[in-house]
Amino acid sequence: MRPSQLMTVLEREFVSAEEGHHTPVMVWGPPGVGKSQMITQIAEKHGVPVIDIRLSQMEPSDLRGIPFRVGDFVEWSIPAILPNAERHGTAGILFLDEITSAPPSVSAAAYQLILDRRLGEYRVPDGWAIFAAGNRQGDRGVTYTMPAPLANRFSHFELDVNLDDWVAWAYAHGIDERLIAFLRFRPELLFDFDPAHNPVAFPSPRSWEFAHRALHKFAGQPRLLVETLQACVGPSAGIELGAFVDNLDKLPDVDAIVRGETVPVPKETDLQYAVASALVGRAIRYRETGEAQEVYGRIIDYAGQFPDREMGVMLVSDMHRAVGQELFNVPQFSSWAKAVADVMLYDV
Repeated sequence: MRPSQLMTVLEREFVSAEEGHHTPVMVWGPPGVGKSQMITQIAEKHGVPVIDIRLSQMEPSDLRGIPFRVGDFVEWSIPAILPNAERHGTAGILFLDEITSAPPSVSAAAYQLILDRRLGEYRVPDGWAIFAAGNRQGDRGVTYTMPAPLANRFSHFELDVNLDDWVAWAYAHGIDERLIAFLRFRPELLFDFDPAHNPVAFPSPRSWEFAHRALHKFAGQPRLLVETLQACVGPSAGIELGAFVDNLDKLPDVDAIVRGETVPVPKETDLQYAVASALVGRAIRYRETGEAQEVYGRIIDYAGQFPDREMGVMLVSDMHRAVGQELFNVPQFSSWAKAVADVMLYDV
């Protein structure tokens, strides 16, 4: 399932916790694709806490609590890490991360907590959703086969990598436009992990965010920059990104395009991806200004000049995801849409 779809599922499951219809969700996926980050985004959207419990680092008693004698009986102390309405709030997310890395004795202790929302006398507050995440056995992580009784306590979703969804996230979070352009140019490098070779550094949504940071920290040290990029995303991808960035000195004047001046479309495909990504970035910067409609219109005009019309469609599609429905009100949009109707890939 692509990230945007899974976010919709997680959003609905969170809301359903207060409605009494919540089903615990297990998110499967390889390392570095953003499983944990998606859970955090849901919590941030609703302004609620996330209690992140790493079952792989726990003993069974860490969940069940410690027994103590009360007269002729034994009672159990409730672990402070578990959600408590008074201390943590009436709504939140209990996130069982790395659940497939937990030994069977620990995962067995979680059975009742996940399905029945209780452990002995302890009960999970009604407004709390239960999400879990883990790697698949083929991903070369430390994983155990999920026992059938535990698996049957979740609804299961496998997270796929999707470039359009990642690009929308990247623009929203200020990821370097050069990096976005590179991955539009080399989409197969968004995630390139071969568990058979067990690489140390490899391209993934997580490691490309590291590369974004490296681009800014080492921008003035070209030789060191390439090595740091390789350290983030692997030797081959790091060299390719470094070469791509070096070639951007041939990029046309993006601000001139925004001003409505006549600027030729570059012939090189990599530069076309770069100018398209830069124009989406400019659209985002002008979104809250009185010039937004004029700037959007000039960008749409430029999109119509690309010899490969799919490139123009990609530019306008990314701009729509970044600035929203107001793009449809731009006068140039209608005529542009008619001109590319036969190759339209626009997602409305």
